[in-house]
Amino acid sequence: MFETHDLMVFVVAGLLLNVTPGPDVLYIASCSMRQGWKSGAVAALGISAGCFIHITAAAFGLSALLMASATSFAVLKICGAAYLIYVGVSLMVQRPATAASPAAVPARLRKVFLQGFLTNALNPKVALFFLAFVPQFINSGATEKAAAFLFLGAVFNFNSMLWNLLVAWSAAQASGKLRNSGAAAWMNRCIGGLFVALGIKLAFAKSA
Repeated sequence: MFETHDLMVFVVAGLLLNVTPGPDVLYIASCSMRQGWKSGAVAALGISAGCFIHITAAAFGLSALLMASATSFAVLKICGAAYLIYVGVSLMVQRPATAASPAAVPARLRKVFLQGFLTNALNPKVALFFLAFVPQFINSGATEKAAAFLFLGAVFNFNSMLWNLLVAWSAAQASGKLRNSGAAAWMNRCIGGLFVALGIKLAFAKSA
């Protein structure tokens, strides 16, 4: 289909990769644990939107150009690392969430979506992943490689979103009482510390 091969192997491999914890899963879980299932689901949608940026860029060769330029990679890497650290510090100093008024909910969810989008879109390691993983499942003689890449990227992103929604639901269910207790502040600090650590790790990542 779309000049690809071993589609089921691609799906299974993608699901196994999604299970591996990273900034995306951590952000979704933190939103659900602090603000409930709806917030985690919106975070998952934001991350999927950011993922589509990398898929489209990789399909049309923009990511390859970015990875070939040490300067461009370094700029995006530092921006991504700085943003992860910013999110982490914000969580560490944030007070536990209280019930928001109905009027404030849309604005809060927009912020959650944007943060999820930027957490993914500013991470150059995601671009590297798509450039290395997806082409392995495209026929070498394919005449429409960009279309094949977009198809596989959409399949991967759809499956990833299903997993992320499950993470959001599970985290919300596991932390229903925690959000209203004194332990919520420590939860924010621990999750924030992990974000800071991931940001520092990204800052020292190499392009290859």
